[in-house]
Amino acid sequence: QVQLVESGGGSVQAGGSLSVSCVASGRSFGSYALGWFRQAPGKAREIVAAINWLGGRIYYADSVKGRFTISRDNPKNTVYLQMNSLKPEDTAVYYCAARTGSSLVTYDYDYWGQGTQVTVSS
Repeated sequence: QVQLVESGGGSVQAGGSLSVSCVASGRSFGSYALGWFRQAPGKAREIVAAINWLGGRIYYADSVKGRFTISRDNPKNTVYLQMNSLKPEDTAVYYCAARTGSSLVTYDYDYWGQGTQVTVSS
């Protein structure tokens, strides 16, 4: 069993930056793929970014490419999402998730965090 806890959300004006992080406990997640998802009010949850366990494969949604950076620190059981040039449409609850297997772009993740709110004002 893996427990995921996100932190670092908050409010920022458009054009600003925020970083969110997710710490795993329960067992080492060194062999897990990790993803960041978000869900805005009234919208479906969408994948934002994902990274495989070695960090050699990374996926970004087109909407965040060039602005967001996902990274992981396996010894610290932590995954990060650095968000720059934020836009109001980035406002959502951000969730981290972990899964076994090689696929990154899937909603079939095994473990989910509780989410952290990111609000971008215009």
